[in-house]
Amino acid sequence: MPLDPQAATYLRRQAELGIPATSKLPPAEARRLMEDGTAVNWGELEPIARVRDEVVSGVPIRIYEAEPDRAAPILLWMHGGGWVCGSLQTHEGVCRNLANRTGLRVVSIGYRLAPEHPFPAAVEDCWAVLRWAAQEAPEVAVAGDSAGGNLAAVLALKARDAGTPLAAQLLIYPVMDQDLATASYERNAEGYGLTRDSMRWYWDHYLNGAEGTQPDASPLRAGSLTGVAPALVMACEYDVLYDEGLAYARRLREAGVPIQVSDQRGMIHGFLRMHAILDRSESALAECAAFLAQHLNSPD
Repeated sequence: MPLDPQAATYLRRQAELGIPATSKLPPAEARRLMEDGTAVNWGELEPIARVRDEVVSGVPIRIYEAEPDRAAPILLWMHGGGWVCGSLQTHEGVCRNLANRTGLRVVSIGYRLAPEHPFPAAVEDCWAVLRWAAQEAPEVAVAGDSAGGNLAAVLALKARDAGTPLAAQLLIYPVMDQDLATASYERNAEGYGLTRDSMRWYWDHYLNGAEGTQPDASPLRAGSLTGVAPALVMACEYDVLYDEGLAYARRLREAGVPIQVSDQRGMIHGFLRMHAILDRSESALAECAAFLAQHLNSPD
């Protein structure tokens, strides 16, 4: 379908501002641009009962609680940003929103970033927090957007292999494979925000020479997906990652995993964080909350 009109307006304004592609920037500048754009894209942060920062196994986390006195299930959130950018701050709006909508304890993970800390540092950090969460809550789910969706899918595979039960995995336009030659990479290579060259830049910084075809980097290449947690996979039509997200959803279905696909036609990568700009962000967040409510028990 045609590009969403609000998304088209956003892209046009970005072009008019002359904001350079991520692939043209050093990591520090790419991080600054993402941080600077967060408040504009999300808007005013909604109030929530309690937000607190902690450190688990050396990893910073931020915990969002709508009902602090309840031992609610935990939703682990892994932020996007290509494993190079993003932080606890860039996804504060999403985490507050989901915590308020669901009553879950949303735990945002400040994992180490590449290129200073290349693969598998981010996986190791997120896995350490998952092991902590499994001791802290009656149920745990994993979630993330873009590179965070990649990490969430990797954790779901690792949890299955370790015999650690997970209630659900929420994969928002996830990076699932190192392959940059899919039809959606060709079709959406430039002009829709996230470019093919930028994804190559992210992968190069993240892998730092490591093998990108191993499942901890490219979960689409896992030998079997049988037995992983029920999933919602959200994919955007005007996104280089569109095909690999849908391919992962197909593999989950073939493996007998309960799967919900949210095919966001006309939409661009990163839209969930554009709550102040794109109306579709609100409906997508509602869909995510409904999925989580379906697979996690209400707080006691």
